[in-house]
Amino acid sequence: MEFRIDGSELTDAVAWAARVLPARSPVPVLGGLLLEARDGRLRVSGLDYEASARIEVEAETVREGRALVLGRRLLDICKVLPKGPVESAIEGARLSVTGGDARFGLSLLPLDDYPAQPELPAFRGVVEADAFAAAVAQVAVAAGRDDSLPVLTGIRLALDGTTMTLAATDRYRYAVRTLEWKPAGDGETGADEAGADVVVPARRLTEIARSLTSAAGPVRLALDGGSIGFESTGTRTTTRLLDGRLPRHDKLFSLGEHAVAVTERAPLVEAVKRVAVVAEGDSPVQLAFAGDAVHLQAGYEDDVASQRLAAALEGAEAMTVAFNPGYLLDALGSFDTDTVRLHLLGPGQRALITDRADGRHQHLLMSVKPLV
Repeated sequence: MEFRIDGSELTDAVAWAARVLPARSPVPVLGGLLLEARDGRLRVSGLDYEASARIEVEAETVREGRALVLGRRLLDICKVLPKGPVESAIEGARLSVTGGDARFGLSLLPLDDYPAQPELPAFRGVVEADAFAAAVAQVAVAAGRDDSLPVLTGIRLALDGTTMTLAATDRYRYAVRTLEWKPAGDGETGADEAGADVVVPARRLTEIARSLTSAAGPVRLALDGGSIGFESTGTRTTTRLLDGRLPRHDKLFSLGEHAVAVTERAPLVEAVKRVAVVAEGDSPVQLAFAGDAVHLQAGYEDDVASQRLAAALEGAEAMTVAFNPGYLLDALGSFDTDTVRLHLLGPGQRALITDRADGRHQHLLMSVKPLV
């Protein structure tokens, strides 16, 4: 195998495929990246037992062939190569990588021991890459980090007609985002499958969604009972699904009679950050709504901080709630609108934050005991 390629394109392709490689693996070949040069294209593939990634880029193919090398070592080399064209070839038991006056040799791993790349599941439809990535980022902040409860470390992905619902919860907060997508039409693979409701590892889905934005435009979504896949121009990736289901959010998000406070998002974020500098441990940030203002207050022992902001309250003359400042900032930071609406039941009860009346993006928090 021998090929020539621009160094930046090689680095991007290797980085894209290497993100699925395990940090440590008892199976050495799973730390490898498979390079295949053929017909003016270079294909770079990586996998572990949970996920796979494959990308194709243009490259001048001097001699067709395949090579398996340590992926993270190859990525380290790509990052330090001089700018410009790169030449790579199999030379005996090594893969040479040459850029400018720099030359590296990487030991080849045994191809016979490398597992085959998993096939994509059945095609289900397409979704816009940018919209999907934004939606995933908005709900991922609420996903759990405790691996002892694996299902809570995932993001629910539900398909119903032309609506895709993404949701995540760690039991203390719950984020939901809906967006439009285009299901497969009649006669297309997977079109006979009506709807879906699965849980995808949040970390994997976040990485995938972020990486797909470089393609721009529609992304093909593939899904079966055990895995989910995404395909765009020149790229393909899969990941295993998590077992189990997230708790339904319908009843949690139904608040009944409640008050609604509307305020500007960016000033509220800055105010929470400002007063929270005196909060410590589980010390909350208190929001007291009354009239045309909200009064923020935080304190720990004898240290206190406060700030007043403009806000409109409907449905009550006054309302005081308090939140864990980290959770509140995560929630507010997941929105991209100028204003936010806080739907409030009262102190110590559920509170729902939305971006607008249609409720496409909703984030549920539990309020805590207000400051005395």
